[in-house]
Order: sequence, then structure tokens, then C-alpha cells
Amino acid sequence: VQLAESGGGSVQAGGSLKLSCAAPGYMFVSCGMAWYRQAPGKERELVSTIRVDGSTNYKDSVKGRFTISQDNAKNTLYLQMNSLKTEDTAVYYCAVDCVTGFQSDFDHPPLDEYLSWGQGTQVTVSS
Repeated sequence: VQLAESGGGSVQAGGSLKLSCAAPGYMFVSCGMAWYRQAPGKERELVSTIRVDGSTNYKDSVKGRFTISQDNAKNTLYLQMNSLKTEDTAVYYCAVDCVTGFQSDFDHPPLDEYLSWGQGTQVTVSS
């Protein structure tokens, strides 16, 4: 499965970035999708999910600042990130779950073996 992220970059604290993830079209009607991130020296963490029914969930620290969305016509998943903080610095990955559709509780994400991943895009927020 080919997932391709783009849109990362460097920005000052308080700024905005919009990440994109291109994916095969069938995933947008059959699978749940998500954004993860991994900061240097830290474990990968789930940032936001969007289910097939369009429902969304967010990590507490990004609620009110990040918005996940998808454009089925463009086969693209997005993550709009506003009011960025230095602690948002990480490599951001899009992921697709065609097994459980990210139906599990947000604090208990699906097993890695269920997921397909993109290559990641670096987001760096400076103070």
C-alpha cells in the first residue's frame, strides 16, 4: 500500500502547517485513517483519527488546534495544524487501518500489524 505524506516543514511557534497524505481511493470508503507522530527519543503516538463514518478523535494536547479531514474526491487525508508549539516537533505519519477502522478506544490504538504507513514528513516548530 502506498501512502505519501507531504506538507511538513519548519515554522515558528504559533504558526500553522497543513499535512497531506495521498492514498488509494478505496481506503477512504472502507478504512479508518489517522495521523501519528514520533519525536526524537520518544515513542510514536497517535495524534488523530477519522473513521469511515466521519467521526474524529484527537490526542488531548492537540484538541482545538489540529483538525483531521479527508477529501474523497482527491483521495487525500489532511491534518491542519494551528497554534503550533515546540512540543509538536516530530515526524508525522499517516496510517490506514482497514481491519478495525480505528474503532477502538483512542487510548488503545490498533495493533501495528493492522496498519499501513506512509514514509513520514518532518515538522519542526521553533520558539
